Amino acid sequence: MFQNLIESESHAGELKRRSKFMLGVMALYSVLMFVGGVVSIYAYDAHLESQSLELTTMLAPVEVSQVEVIDRNQAASQVERSSNELQVDFRRDLIADINTPTLAPDQVSTQRSDTPPVRPNMPTIKGNTDSNAILRNSGMTNDQGIPGALRNNSTTKIVVDETPPPPRVVPSPPKIIRATRVLNGEARSLPKPAYPQMALLAHVGGVVSVQVLIDESGRVVSAKAVSGHPLLLHASELAAYQARFSPTTINDQPVKVSGVITYNFVLP
Repeated sequence: MFQNLIESESHAGELKRRSKFMLGVMALYSVLMFVGGVVSIYAYDAHLESQSLELTTMLAPVEVSQVEVIDRNQAASQVERSSNELQVDFRRDLIADINTPTLAPDQVSTQRSDTPPVRPNMPTIKGNTDSNAILRNSGMTNDQGIPGALRNNSTTKIVVDETPPPPRVVPSPPKIIRATRVLNGEARSLPKPAYPQMALLAHVGGVVSVQVLIDESGRVVSAKAVSGHPLLLHASELAAYQARFSPTTINDQPVKVSGVITYNFVLP
């Protein structure tokens, strides 16, 4: 059985024929699409003859408005006109009239000033020009350079602000005076601390330093142990709170004092 195997025929020729057919069809379609595109370009009618591409209207350039330049004379005239509208005078320097010497000048000069004095009963503002306002319905006009002009010779009161000088500031003493020395000898009452039982059992002794803050009445308001054996610190702080000192004064003012109290624990 199965001594002779049946082999199928080779399909190489069939595949070669099909590949040639597919290549031929693709080439044909490519040629047809190329020819169709060229024909459509030549067949398109853009109607160029009906379009108006000529320049038939000429437009004039737009005129740019010139910037108005105001010189110093025009600015001065505007300031003078505004001063007339506001009913005030303008002066470069505020100089009092010699007819009303209610305020003595600080310096006496022999040179004539170009700035006219302040007119009586007329509000005056310090500015860059010297101009007088025109008083309406009063018959008073600008009398600068006009002969026979009316003048108002009424007395003008110049108010001088004579404020008293500020009181002398006395530097206040420091609120807290830090003393680097030991305060044991300055205490009026310095109770001894109780020896802790744990320290006795552990045979611990030595010196303990407590940083204290004494208020204006001489009482200890803050106590903090800064050195010593840990078993002795709490008892030292409690004893420091019970200490009493004399009040410390500077310029008859009580102040706070910060210093150190030491306690020496000796084993019995």
